Amino acid sequence: MPWFSQQQHFACPFPYIPSALGGVRRRSGGDLDLLSHSTPIICERSQPQPQPGRTSSPSPVAEDDGDGDKGRFCCFPKDPLNDVETWSESVDKVLGCKAGQIAFREFLKSEYSEENILFWLACEDYKKIKTVPEMISSANRIYSEFVHSEAPRQINIDCTTRENITKNISQPTLTSFDTAQKLVYSLMARDCYPRFLKSDIYQGLLRKADSR
Repeated sequence: MPWFSQQQHFACPFPYIPSALGGVRRRSGGDLDLLSHSTPIICERSQPQPQPGRTSSPSPVAEDDGDGDKGRFCCFPKDPLNDVETWSESVDKVLGCKAGQIAFREFLKSEYSEENILFWLACEDYKKIKTVPEMISSANRIYSEFVHSEAPRQINIDCTTRENITKNISQPTLTSFDTAQKLVYSLMARDCYPRFLKSDIYQGLLRKADSR
Protein backbone atom coordinates (compact mmCIF):
# COMPACT_ATOMS: atom_id res chain seq x y z
CA MET A 1 0.00 0.00 0.00
CA PRO A 2 1.51 3.41 -0.92
CA TRP A 3 2.65 5.66 1.88
CA PHE A 4 0.22 8.45 1.13
CA SER A 5 -3.27 8.64 2.55
CA GLN A 6 -6.10 7.93 0.16
CA GLN A 7 -8.38 9.94 2.42
CA GLN A 8 -6.14 12.96 2.02
CA HIS A 9 -5.95 12.37 -1.71
CA PHE A 10 -9.66 12.31 -2.36
CA ALA A 11 -10.05 15.55 -0.46
CA CYS A 12 -7.87 17.23 -3.08
CA PRO A 13 -8.93 18.58 -6.48
CA PHE A 14 -7.45 17.15 -9.68
CA PRO A 15 -5.98 20.14 -11.50
CA TYR A 16 -4.26 17.94 -14.05
CA ILE A 17 -7.58 16.70 -15.43
CA PRO A 18 -8.95 19.41 -17.71
CA SER A 19 -12.30 20.31 -16.20
CA ALA A 20 -13.45 21.50 -19.59
CA LEU A 21 -13.53 17.97 -20.89
CA GLY A 22 -16.71 17.62 -18.92
CA GLY A 23 -20.11 17.88 -20.55
CA VAL A 24 -20.69 18.57 -24.23
CA ARG A 25 -24.00 19.55 -25.70
CA ARG A 26 -25.62 17.73 -28.57
CA ARG A 27 -27.92 19.17 -31.17
CA SER A 28 -31.36 17.73 -31.75
CA GLY A 29 -29.97 15.69 -34.63
CA GLY A 30 -27.41 14.04 -32.38
CA ASP A 31 -24.33 15.92 -33.60
CA LEU A 32 -21.75 17.11 -31.12
CA ASP A 33 -21.93 20.88 -30.65
CA LEU A 34 -18.45 22.11 -29.73
CA LEU A 35 -19.34 25.77 -30.02
CA SER A 36 -22.03 25.57 -27.36
CA HIS A 37 -19.83 23.71 -24.89
CA SER A 38 -20.75 25.04 -21.46
CA THR A 39 -17.51 24.71 -19.49
CA PRO A 40 -14.05 26.25 -20.02
CA ILE A 41 -11.48 24.30 -22.00
CA ILE A 42 -8.06 23.94 -20.41
CA CYS A 43 -8.27 27.65 -19.80
CA GLU A 44 -5.91 29.50 -17.50
CA ARG A 45 -7.27 32.89 -18.48
CA SER A 46 -9.38 34.49 -15.77
CA GLN A 47 -13.01 35.15 -16.55
CA PRO A 48 -13.75 38.78 -17.50
CA GLN A 49 -15.51 40.93 -14.93
CA PRO A 50 -19.11 41.86 -15.72
CA GLN A 51 -19.50 45.25 -17.34
CA PRO A 52 -21.78 47.83 -15.70
CA GLY A 53 -25.34 47.40 -16.86
CA ARG A 54 -24.68 43.93 -18.30
CA THR A 55 -25.48 40.54 -16.89
CA SER A 56 -22.56 38.13 -16.77
CA SER A 57 -22.95 34.71 -18.34
CA PRO A 58 -21.44 31.46 -17.01
CA SER A 59 -20.74 30.33 -20.55
CA PRO A 60 -17.21 30.70 -22.00
CA VAL A 61 -18.75 31.57 -25.37
CA ALA A 62 -17.98 35.22 -25.96
CA GLU A 63 -20.74 36.01 -28.44
CA ASP A 64 -23.74 34.19 -29.81
CA ASP A 65 -26.04 35.51 -32.47
CA GLY A 66 -28.83 33.16 -31.45
CA ASP A 67 -28.10 30.12 -33.59
CA GLY A 68 -25.39 28.77 -31.28
CA ASP A 69 -22.79 28.75 -34.03
CA LYS A 70 -21.21 32.20 -33.95
CA GLY A 71 -19.83 32.02 -30.42
CA ARG A 72 -16.20 31.34 -29.70
CA PHE A 73 -14.58 29.74 -26.70
CA CYS A 74 -12.67 32.23 -24.59
CA CYS A 75 -9.53 30.13 -25.03
CA PHE A 76 -9.82 29.27 -28.71
CA PRO A 77 -7.69 31.52 -30.93
CA LYS A 78 -9.77 30.41 -33.90
CA ASP A 79 -12.89 28.51 -34.83
CA PRO A 80 -12.50 25.01 -33.29
CA LEU A 81 -14.17 23.46 -36.31
CA ASN A 82 -11.40 24.62 -38.64
CA ASP A 83 -9.22 21.62 -37.79
CA VAL A 84 -11.87 18.89 -37.79
CA GLU A 85 -10.87 17.50 -41.19
CA THR A 86 -7.22 17.19 -40.12
CA TRP A 87 -8.17 14.91 -37.25
CA SER A 88 -8.39 12.03 -39.70
CA GLU A 89 -4.65 12.32 -40.39
CA SER A 90 -3.51 10.92 -37.02
CA VAL A 91 -4.51 10.56 -33.40
CA ASP A 92 -1.88 13.20 -32.61
CA LYS A 93 -3.95 15.75 -34.54
CA VAL A 94 -6.88 14.96 -32.25
CA LEU A 95 -4.91 14.98 -29.01
CA GLY A 96 -3.06 18.14 -29.97
CA CYS A 97 -6.26 20.14 -30.43
CA LYS A 98 -8.46 21.32 -27.58
CA ALA A 99 -11.64 20.74 -29.56
CA GLY A 100 -10.29 17.35 -30.59
CA GLN A 101 -9.73 16.42 -26.97
CA ILE A 102 -13.34 17.29 -26.17
CA ALA A 103 -14.75 15.29 -29.07
CA PHE A 104 -12.48 12.31 -28.47
CA ARG A 105 -13.32 12.19 -24.80
CA GLU A 106 -17.03 12.34 -25.63
CA PHE A 107 -16.53 9.34 -27.90
CA LEU A 108 -14.47 7.44 -25.32
CA LYS A 109 -17.14 8.17 -22.73
CA SER A 110 -19.66 6.45 -24.99
CA GLU A 111 -17.37 3.41 -24.96
CA TYR A 112 -16.84 3.61 -21.19
CA SER A 113 -13.12 4.24 -21.61
CA GLU A 114 -12.67 7.97 -21.02
CA GLU A 115 -10.04 7.19 -18.38
CA ASN A 116 -7.59 6.70 -21.26
CA ILE A 117 -7.58 10.30 -22.47
CA LEU A 118 -7.82 11.66 -18.91
CA PHE A 119 -4.75 9.68 -17.89
CA TRP A 120 -2.84 10.67 -21.02
CA LEU A 121 -3.60 14.35 -20.46
CA ALA A 122 -2.72 14.04 -16.77
CA CYS A 123 0.67 12.63 -17.76
CA GLU A 124 1.25 15.45 -20.22
CA ASP A 125 0.64 18.00 -17.46
CA TYR A 126 2.70 16.00 -14.98
CA LYS A 127 5.81 16.13 -17.18
CA LYS A 128 5.66 19.94 -17.15
CA ILE A 129 5.91 20.21 -13.36
CA LYS A 130 8.85 22.28 -12.11
CA THR A 131 8.98 21.65 -8.35
CA VAL A 132 9.53 18.48 -6.33
CA PRO A 133 6.65 18.99 -3.87
CA GLU A 134 4.20 19.51 -6.73
CA MET A 135 5.59 16.47 -8.55
CA ILE A 136 5.15 14.24 -5.49
CA SER A 137 1.62 15.50 -4.89
CA SER A 138 0.60 15.09 -8.53
CA ALA A 139 2.20 11.65 -8.81
CA ASN A 140 0.19 10.44 -5.83
CA ARG A 141 -3.04 11.82 -7.28
CA ILE A 142 -2.44 10.24 -10.67
CA TYR A 143 -1.57 6.94 -9.02
CA SER A 144 -4.71 6.92 -6.87
CA GLU A 145 -6.98 8.00 -9.70
CA PHE A 146 -5.70 5.80 -12.53
CA VAL A 147 -3.08 3.22 -11.55
CA HIS A 148 -3.89 1.76 -8.13
CA SER A 149 -5.54 -1.65 -8.25
CA GLU A 150 -8.71 -0.10 -6.83
CA ALA A 151 -8.48 3.21 -8.68
CA PRO A 152 -11.86 4.73 -9.61
CA ARG A 153 -10.63 5.27 -13.20
CA GLN A 154 -8.22 2.39 -13.48
CA ILE A 155 -6.38 2.23 -16.79
CA ASN A 156 -5.76 -1.01 -18.64
CA ILE A 157 -2.03 -1.69 -18.33
CA ASP A 158 -0.03 -4.85 -17.74
CA CYS A 159 0.76 -6.07 -14.21
CA THR A 160 4.49 -5.44 -14.51
CA THR A 161 4.02 -1.78 -15.40
CA ARG A 162 1.49 -1.31 -12.62
CA GLU A 163 3.79 -2.99 -10.08
CA ASN A 164 6.78 -0.89 -11.14
CA ILE A 165 4.83 2.34 -10.66
CA THR A 166 3.54 1.13 -7.28
CA LYS A 167 7.03 0.19 -6.12
CA ASN A 168 8.46 3.61 -6.95
CA ILE A 169 5.53 5.89 -6.13
CA SER A 170 7.09 6.97 -2.83
CA GLN A 171 9.98 8.47 -4.82
CA PRO A 172 8.45 9.57 -8.12
CA THR A 173 10.27 11.16 -11.03
CA LEU A 174 9.01 12.99 -14.08
CA THR A 175 9.27 9.72 -16.03
CA SER A 176 7.33 7.61 -13.51
CA PHE A 177 4.30 7.24 -15.77
CA ASP A 178 6.03 7.23 -19.17
CA THR A 179 5.65 3.50 -19.83
CA ALA A 180 2.00 3.49 -18.80
CA GLN A 181 1.30 6.59 -20.88
CA LYS A 182 2.83 4.97 -23.95
CA LEU A 183 0.69 1.87 -23.44
CA VAL A 184 -2.48 3.94 -23.12
CA TYR A 185 -1.52 6.04 -26.16
CA SER A 186 -0.99 2.87 -28.21
CA LEU A 187 -4.38 1.56 -27.12
CA MET A 188 -6.11 4.78 -28.15
CA ALA A 189 -4.25 4.99 -31.47
CA ARG A 190 -4.75 1.34 -32.38
CA ASP A 191 -8.25 0.60 -31.12
CA CYS A 192 -10.17 3.75 -30.20
CA TYR A 193 -9.04 6.24 -32.83
CA PRO A 194 -10.18 4.26 -35.91
CA ARG A 195 -13.63 3.82 -34.35
CA PHE A 196 -13.74 7.50 -33.47
CA LEU A 197 -13.28 8.44 -37.13
CA LYS A 198 -16.29 6.31 -38.06
CA SER A 199 -18.40 7.49 -35.13
CA ASP A 200 -21.49 9.68 -35.32
CA ILE A 201 -19.64 12.22 -33.19
CA TYR A 202 -16.82 12.80 -35.66
CA GLN A 203 -18.98 12.43 -38.76
CA GLY A 204 -21.42 14.97 -37.34
CA LEU A 205 -18.60 17.45 -36.77
CA LEU A 206 -17.39 16.92 -40.33
CA ARG A 207 -20.85 17.71 -41.64
CA LYS A 208 -21.06 20.81 -39.53
CA ALA A 209 -17.60 21.96 -40.66
CA ASP A 210 -18.51 21.39 -44.32
CA SER A 211 -21.70 23.40 -43.96
CA ARG A 212 -19.99 26.50 -42.58
